[in-house]
Amino acid sequence: MSIKVQSFMAKICLFVCMALVLFFAAIFGMIPDSLAHAVTEGDKGYIQETTGVHPIPFLYLGAKHMMTGYDHLLFLFGVVFFLYHLKDVITYVTLFAIGHVITLVSGVLLEISVNAYLIEVAIAFSLVYIALNNMGAFERWLGFQPSTKIATFIFGLCHGFGLATKFLDYEISPHGLLPNLIAFNVGIEFGQVLALAVILILMGYWRRSSTFVRYAYTTNTALMTAGFLLIGFHATAFYTA
Repeated sequence: MSIKVQSFMAKICLFVCMALVLFFAAIFGMIPDSLAHAVTEGDKGYIQETTGVHPIPFLYLGAKHMMTGYDHLLFLFGVVFFLYHLKDVITYVTLFAIGHVITLVSGVLLEISVNAYLIEVAIAFSLVYIALNNMGAFERWLGFQPSTKIATFIFGLCHGFGLATKFLDYEISPHGLLPNLIAFNVGIEFGQVLALAVILILMGYWRRSSTFVRYAYTTNTALMTAGFLLIGFHATAFYTA
């Protein structure tokens, strides 16, 4: 591939990544509560009315939730931003997935309810944290680098709790609950793999260009801004609810 083609592809990848971050940042003030770790009204009605074991529909709902979950996608984007080896990507994504599964399943089965807005604030903070981590802020401020692996696992727990809280609000039938939850989780992981594949392909092209180093700091600044906007949105919703 010629240098000109690589440069052109890198600019396209940069544009797509920046557009994704800035687009969500621009609309956060208009995002309704139904989009915060929730599903569409039609899917919500199906979940509430369904009884018995239905693995295929719940697998589909899980994949759909991940592919349309802007906070999940932005967090994954931040996590893999400086990961160049597939082994590292798998490690971090697995830690996030384990945390997500633990709190989603246990939260629903044990009926552990936490205020949804506060959970969303914690999830939004995960975007701020990962952006600051990518910018090297913690090492400059604290004199050492906190474990990104531990942070990824902890934020995975937060993301799972967010969805568990919504599921409890839907009052799902206990008949077939565990198999349906497992199918939903499988769907989430399938959707995560698909989303991650797209992100890594775009990042792979972008990293081959000098524009990656040039705009890495700016991109993470945009990601951090998106997190702060989300924090403000959900904090305001909490106090006005």
